[in-house]
Amino acid sequence: MKPAAFDYFAPGTLDEALGLLADYGGDAKPLAGGQSLVPTMNFRLAQPAVLVDLNGIDELFFIREEDGGLRCGAMTRQRSVERSPLVQRISPLLYEAMPHIAHSQIRNRGTIGGSLAHADPAAELPVLAVALDARMYVRSVTDARWVAARDFYVGLFATAMLPDEMLVEVAFPALPPGSGWAFDEVARQHGNYAMCGAAAVVGLDGRGVVERARLVYLSVGEGPVEAEQAEALLVGEQPNAEAIRAAAETAATQDVDPVGDIHAGPAFRRHLSRVIAERVLTRAIERATEANRQ
Repeated sequence: MKPAAFDYFAPGTLDEALGLLADYGGDAKPLAGGQSLVPTMNFRLAQPAVLVDLNGIDELFFIREEDGGLRCGAMTRQRSVERSPLVQRISPLLYEAMPHIAHSQIRNRGTIGGSLAHADPAAELPVLAVALDARMYVRSVTDARWVAARDFYVGLFATAMLPDEMLVEVAFPALPPGSGWAFDEVARQHGNYAMCGAAAVVGLDGRGVVERARLVYLSVGEGPVEAEQAEALLVGEQPNAEAIRAAAETAATQDVDPVGDIHAGPAFRRHLSRVIAERVLTRAIERATEANRQ
């Protein structure tokens, strides 16, 4: 299959790109890495009248430290994030999860902003953004605003961005002292879309009691699914095996409501959500305990 006809623009500046989006509105689509957009265009599942290629806008390619956290330009390649010592130091959960995203050939071309804005419910980066309390910097010709990751995703392949807006930058705050983290997923083959996956961030107080917890799933809903009831169950508890099992059971039975597809049915996805929750919570708590000892 080949895509439907479209007009193509390759702006050299962010302002020029935003101007094109303002001119064409919902008829235009930004082209980042193209690893999701191009296949859907080839199958004619997406038929934008205009493509605005962002690959010539140098100001969108960066990884830097700011205010103790991590800032990434929307066009930063996923492979660059995966290999960055700065990411490893400031955002170890993001660093740990990057090799799980598709295959190396995809990460060489795919961008961090493209994946976040695409809002695929099976994608890792939206889940990581929610788990890490990331903020999205969104711009149009007339406005600029920060949007919390947990408010950014509003439905299946849907975000809070307006047709003339574009994701420009994402900010990942540093984890608070005493935090532990973990990511895991289960796929039929490494690099394939996961049947279920989850990111966990856990913080312990000076007594070793859980004072904050975050557990966010992929592939069990229309976007990142935060297991809020499981998180609430953990807070204030000693982080032992019994508490972890109870939280994982709550997440699987009350927080997620998976649907089936050709890869896995709802019952199996629910089972995976329980197993993966135990894995990531256990590992995150182990790391938080070690951090508190230092």
